[in-house]
Formats: sequence, C-alpha cells, structure tokens
Amino acid sequence: MNKSQDSTVTYFVLLGFPGPWNIQVTLFSLILLVYMITLAGNTAIICAVRWNQQLHTPMYLFLANFSFLEIWYVTCTVPNMLVNFLSKTKTISFSGCFIQFYFFFSLGTTECFFLCAMAYDRYLAICYPLHYPSIMTREFCSVLVSLCWVIGFFGHLVSIFFISQLSFCGPNIIDHFLCDVDPLMALTCTPTPIIRQVFYSISTLFIVLTSLYILGSYALVLRAVLRVPSSDGRQKAFSTCGSHLLVVSLFYGTIMVMYVSPTSGSSVAMHKIITLIYSVVTPALNPFIYSLRNKDMKYALHCVFFGKKIMQN
Repeated sequence: MNKSQDSTVTYFVLLGFPGPWNIQVTLFSLILLVYMITLAGNTAIICAVRWNQQLHTPMYLFLANFSFLEIWYVTCTVPNMLVNFLSKTKTISFSGCFIQFYFFFSLGTTECFFLCAMAYDRYLAICYPLHYPSIMTREFCSVLVSLCWVIGFFGHLVSIFFISQLSFCGPNIIDHFLCDVDPLMALTCTPTPIIRQVFYSISTLFIVLTSLYILGSYALVLRAVLRVPSSDGRQKAFSTCGSHLLVVSLFYGTIMVMYVSPTSGSSVAMHKIITLIYSVVTPALNPFIYSLRNKDMKYALHCVFFGKKIMQN
C-alpha cells in the first residue's frame, strides 16, 4: 500500500494494554467472553428474524442487518487483540494495519447510517401509521440497507488511502490495541495535517449529521406519542423506541468524545477505554437491549435457543 521509496516500516507493534502475564491472561479471558457473547447474541437475532415469519417486517429486517454489521465490526479488531494478549511480539503487518483501519471506520460509519435508517423507520411507523405499509415496502427497505453499506464503505476510502501513502520511517510502535488515525499520523515521517483534518472533518460530518437526524426524528416521534390519548398506546410506542435510543446513546456518546472533539491532552489510557467501550462492549450489549422489552423478539430468541418450533402464519 505504501509506495514511498523512503519508507522502511513493514509492520507495526500494537502495545494494547501492557502489564504482567497474569493481567494479559485475565484480559484475554474477559475480551474472549465478551466476543463470544457478541457473536452468539447477534447471530441469535439474525436467526430469530430469519426463522420467524412474524418478524419479517422492516423494523426487524433492519435489526437483523444491524446485528450482521455488529458481528463484523467486532471481528475486524477483536481476534487480533486476543492474539496480541498472548503474544510477545504484538505485531501487525503494514497492510494488515491499514486494512483493519479501513474496515473499522467503514463499519463504524455504516453503523451510524443504520441507526439513522432505523430511526426513520420508527418515525414513519409512529407518525404516519396509515401510510407506513405503502412507504416502507420491502424494496424500499432493501434500498435503505444498501445505501447504508455503500456510504459507509466509500465515506473514508479516499482519506484512508492517502494516509496509507504517507512515509512511515519509524518508530513503528502504536500505543493502542488497534490501528487508529491519531497513532498512525503520529508515526509519519512527513506530517500532513491537511489529511488528518480531512479525515476528522468527514468523521465529524457523518457523526453530527446522523445524530442530528436521529434526534430530530425522535423529537417528532415524541410529539406524536404525547398526542396519543391512550396510556397503553403511549407505552407501546415508547417501548418500540426506547431500545433504539439507548443503543444510540451508548454508541454516539463514546464516538463523539473520540472523533468529533479529539483532544491531545486526554490520556492514552482513556482513549483506549473509550474505544474499547464502543467497539467491543456496546456490540455485546445491543442484543440484550433490543430483546429486553420486546415480547416478539424474546419469544423468537427463546425458540432459537431452546429449539421450540415457531408457528408460521
């Protein structure tokens, strides 16, 4: 990837979370457990939506695609992190580092747009219930899903490509558990703040626009719900939106700290912890959040885990 002739770096060292061997083994065990929970929980949601005809609605189709995204989001970083916990060298190749860098930010951007699409779906369902079936058709739902993936994977393509073309002459030590923009830019021989600024501008644009859209959608939803005369109707409407708002809060709350207002004064340890929360912990919590107050999803998941036959309509 890096075609500069004066570049000598062929691999990077990811320090991760330095510490004694027993600490490394403990962290390995904890992260492995969280990773397995993430895979099991999100796979179960995909299977529940796939096997239960009652869940073949736009809301659950978005959720299944979101769960599929979460599986790959954690998989692009966690396996390498687990290997490094038990490795003495903790290395990653130059190409491998930038591939991880690209997929981590592309999948993260895709998640922003999926959360946006899910908010739009809830807005239509609550504010325009009579028109919802004719607007949110299966074909339109597929178009929205495709757009989320396309925008996510093309949004950072150019800026990450140009970062990969910079000269990296050494040192090659990254004080992080993944290849992130700040540690990589700190290792370049020819600092180019413009590229870094472009990257952060694109990230900020995506994060701020999608978050504002989600907040605007739910402001309209709240106004519509408060007009519902029945308390049962209001409670049902709030229950369908509460899970999504909690996921949005967890995800956006952490990434805004990292990529909208990056501060060099913040400790490296704090950056690692924040990144760990939104990239590893949150994807493990999402299946529980989405199924906790959803009776249909809880029933479908019960069928998946306990092998109960799902009644087809």
